[in-house]
Amino acid sequence: MKGENLQSLVEFVAQSLVDVPDEVRVDRYQRGTIVNLELNVSKGDMGRVIGKSGQVANAIRTLLKVAAAREGNRVNLEIIEPR
Repeated sequence: MKGENLQSLVEFVAQSLVDVPDEVRVDRYQRGTIVNLELNVSKGDMGRVIGKSGQVANAIRTLLKVAAAREGNRVNLEIIEPR
């Protein structure tokens, strides 16, 4: 799965979870087979994306790693704290 597809996957999942889907932004940086994604959401939606004890964030990361591994890539997801 190419980096663009992984980016779209994160955007779709995040927009499904949050109250303000228009403020979801995913930035992608790729180096070789490693795809780095940065997820930005509104301040009020951080709890929904992270989840209790980070369970939602870990589930998203697991989903991404499986999707990337099928294509021989690696992926990192960082959730950016809004200011």
